[in-house]
Amino acid sequence: MDYAKLIKELREKLIISQSELAEMLGVSFSTVNRWEKDKHVPTIKIKRKLNSLFITYKIIE
Repeated sequence: MDYAKLIKELREKLIISQSELAEMLGVSFSTVNRWEKDKHVPTIKIKRKLNSLFITYKIIE
């Protein structure tokens, strides 16, 4: 799964900033920024939260 693209698509669909997404997930802005730049991947715990959001907002099925 390409989390960099999916996270950016989620943010654009929700019309929120990286900081706002970071706050929703309980991580720092720089963490979200690294995910979007494909320098790091989310932890398993965060992947679960993200997957729920992706399904809820129809980013993935």
